[in-house]
Amino acid sequence: MPSQTRPTVTYRERLVALLSQDLDFHGQDQSYASHNFHSFPAKYPPQLPQKFINGLTSRGDHVLDPMMGSGTTVLEATLAGRHGIGFDIDPLARLLTTVKTTTIDTQQAKHLGNKILKNAVRAIDDQKEQIQEELDSRWDENTRQFIEYWFAVETQLALFALLREIEAVEDDDLRAFFNLTFSAIIITKSGGVSLSRDLAHTRPHRAKLAYLPDGNVLYGAELLDGDTRRLKYTTKKLRSPFEEFNKRLLKNLKSVYQPSVDEIKPYIRNGNAQQLPIASDSIDLIVTSPPYASNAIDYMRAHKFSLVWFGYPIVELGQTRKNYIGGEALTEFQFESIPPYTTEIVQQIAALDEKKGRVLHRYYSEMSCTLREMFRVLQPGKAAIVVVGNSVLRGKDTETAKCLADIGKSLGFDVPKIGVRQLDRNRRMMPTGRQINKNSQIQQRMHEEYVLGFLKPE
Repeated sequence: MPSQTRPTVTYRERLVALLSQDLDFHGQDQSYASHNFHSFPAKYPPQLPQKFINGLTSRGDHVLDPMMGSGTTVLEATLAGRHGIGFDIDPLARLLTTVKTTTIDTQQAKHLGNKILKNAVRAIDDQKEQIQEELDSRWDENTRQFIEYWFAVETQLALFALLREIEAVEDDDLRAFFNLTFSAIIITKSGGVSLSRDLAHTRPHRAKLAYLPDGNVLYGAELLDGDTRRLKYTTKKLRSPFEEFNKRLLKNLKSVYQPSVDEIKPYIRNGNAQQLPIASDSIDLIVTSPPYASNAIDYMRAHKFSLVWFGYPIVELGQTRKNYIGGEALTEFQFESIPPYTTEIVQQIAALDEKKGRVLHRYYSEMSCTLREMFRVLQPGKAAIVVVGNSVLRGKDTETAKCLADIGKSLGFDVPKIGVRQLDRNRRMMPTGRQINKNSQIQQRMHEEYVLGFLKPE
C-alpha cells in the first residue's frame, strides 16, 4: 500500500487548537521555579504562557511581554530556552521579574541573610536612637505621613534596621534578592507586617483594632467593649519583621531560579507598552495580560507599601500610577479613534455615567496603541496571546474581550479564536462567593477570563 503523508498542521491551526484546550489549570503546581517569590495581584498561572511558548515557538525564539507584571511569561520563556523580553513602568514589577530570572549562590545568600538578620536585631538593641534619627530624615513629609499611618513605630524601626543591612550588600544580584524578600513580608494577602488587612488581592484597609507581636493592644482597645464578633475582619495582630524576613528568606532560597546549561539571559527594562523600543517584525510570540479598565485592580495602591522603603516618594508613585493603562486620569489625554462596536459599548457606559464612559474610552484608546505596537513588532504569521477579563461599570459589562478583538481586527490582526478560562479566584483575585451576584461590587469582579489569539497575517 502506498504510504500516506500526514497533512501539515499550519501555525493558525496550532494556535486555534491551543486556544481550544483546557486553559483553567486548576490544581496544577504554580509555585515551581521562582514563581512564588512574591505576591502579585491577578497573576495568571505559569502553565498558560508555557503552553503557548512550547506550542508556537522554538528554542532561541523571542518571546515578549510588554506589560510583564510579575514576570510569569518572561520566566517561562527563559526556562524554555527562549529570549524572554519584558517591559513595565512599575518598579516593583521590574525588581520582581529581574530577581525571579537571576541565579544566585544559595549558600552565600543564606549566610549573608543570616548576617543581615543578626546585625539588624543587634542594631535595635544597641543603636535604637541612631536608627530612629536616620529614619526621621529618610522621607519627605508626604511619604512620612504614609509610613506613619500604615506602619507601627516598632515595625518601622525593625524594617529600617533590616533595610540598612540590605543596602550595605555589595553584590547587585544578592542585594536585589534581599530587597524582594523584604518587600514580600510587606505585600502579602494578610497585609504582612503593615497595619493593612490585605495587600495581595484587593485595596488596602487599615485595621480598626491592632495588637503588637507581644499581644498588647496598639490601638482600638475601646472597640473591645462592644460586639467583638464584628471585629473578626477588622483586627490585625502584627508580626515581628525579623521573624517574617527569616521565614520568607528560607522559603525563597528553596525556589531560586536554576538556569539550564544554554541559558539565555532575559531582557528586562522600564518601558511603556504603547511605545516599545523594539525593531519591527522581530518578535516570535507575545503573551501578556493587560490591566483592567478603570483601575479594577490597582497595582500601585499595594506596591507603594514596599516601594516607599526603597526610596520612591509617595507623590512620584502617584504620578506613575496615573500612567498605568486603565487609569482614570483624563486631563489632556489624547483619545484614539476606536471601531464601531467598541464605540457603542463606550457610549452605553457613558449614558449611565459620563465620566466612566470617558475612562473606558481612555482604556480602549490605550489598548489600541498597545495592540498597534504588538502588530508592529510581531513577525508576519506570528501571534499575540492576550489574557483579559471583563469589568462591570455602573452595572454594565465592558465586554473587554469582544472590544479588544474588534480593535485588533481594525488594526489588521486576524482573531481566529477566543479561549475561555474559569478562574481559580483564590489565586487570581480576591476570594468571592460561588454564586454570581451582579449587585455585589466584589462579585462584579471576574469569574472567568478570555484568552484572545491575535494573528498577524503573513
